[in-house]
Amino acid sequence: MKLSKIILALTLVGAATWWGASQYRSGNGSLPPLHTEAVERGDISQRVVAHGSLQPVQKVTVGSQVSGIVDEIYVDFNSTVERGQVIAQIDPTGFQAEVNSAEAELESAEATLELARHQWERTQQLRERQFVSPSEVDEANASMRQAEAQVKVRRHALDRARLELNRSTIYAPTDGIVLSRNVDVGQTVAASLSAPDLFEIATDLSQMHIYANVSEADIGDIRDGQKVLFQVDGHRDREFTGEVIQVRNAPIIEDNVVHYETIVAVDNEELLLKPGMTAEVSIITDERSDVLRLRNNALRARLPDEIRPEIPDDMDANDGERIVFLLRDTDLVPVKVKTGLSDGVHTEILDGLEIDDRLAVGLSLTRQNNSERRSLIGGDQAQY
Repeated sequence: MKLSKIILALTLVGAATWWGASQYRSGNGSLPPLHTEAVERGDISQRVVAHGSLQPVQKVTVGSQVSGIVDEIYVDFNSTVERGQVIAQIDPTGFQAEVNSAEAELESAEATLELARHQWERTQQLRERQFVSPSEVDEANASMRQAEAQVKVRRHALDRARLELNRSTIYAPTDGIVLSRNVDVGQTVAASLSAPDLFEIATDLSQMHIYANVSEADIGDIRDGQKVLFQVDGHRDREFTGEVIQVRNAPIIEDNVVHYETIVAVDNEELLLKPGMTAEVSIITDERSDVLRLRNNALRARLPDEIRPEIPDDMDANDGERIVFLLRDTDLVPVKVKTGLSDGVHTEILDGLEIDDRLAVGLSLTRQNNSERRSLIGGDQAQY
């Protein structure tokens, strides 16, 4: 039933088209109602469309080099931090105990060294009086050197214990804003295999990057410094601008399709753009300002044979040229035009037409105001 309705509608549209065109031949020779497009002035830009995601220029992941229980957290999501600011504290009790033990062992080693030095000095004095043998002198010297080495070992152990104690306090490595917090108070972090991610900090959200994937078919037109227009779903009524700053050479292959990552610098002073937003990117590869332009549908007119004018044999269209049908008074005249840049909607006209020239696109099925002629289907119909 549905298919029969579609066939009937197409039959009626075709009949209306034939009927409108036949009036031109059977009537007084005037043209039937035509859908036309006018030559105008405007801007044209050639664009490469891609998609990507917004990310901070620099993003730092903050981890922990020691294991333990999180004792305090001083920042949360969206907190502004400064370099060196304390943002979390792992329970330092065990680390402080290690420091105390290392300090005590160092004191013991220093006392042993002091005793070894006194023995060495006394042994030297006794040796001068021939009261001790040379072997006893060597033994005292070796004991003193061992005590000195032991002091160094204990000092290094104390430095290591103090370093571990210091690492239990987590500091912000840079100025920025906290994007994510992955721990809670009381949670145990284990750093035995790899540093656990505690926080993610973006250095500056007023400047961001778009990581856009451009297909290999379009990457040859992309250059550093090209202007970029883009939109995000969070602000569909607004168009943002950016600039290409890098085209990376490493290929990205997905489903046998090759893309190249293109980095776009974005000014985000209003902080409307957020990390992770999906951006629909238009990279302007070429543009023209205030030029003659024509809608593309005028370059592929659909006219019935009854009204289509004959094209002279010497009017051949070469590369960059098209044949269009100019409406001049009550006649259609074929004209060869030279075209330039196209943006998919409009095409630049370099030669052959002037401002306000009107070109036939096809028959209009819309009822004329000064005529009693109506469409076979009835009512005002859309143009095509």
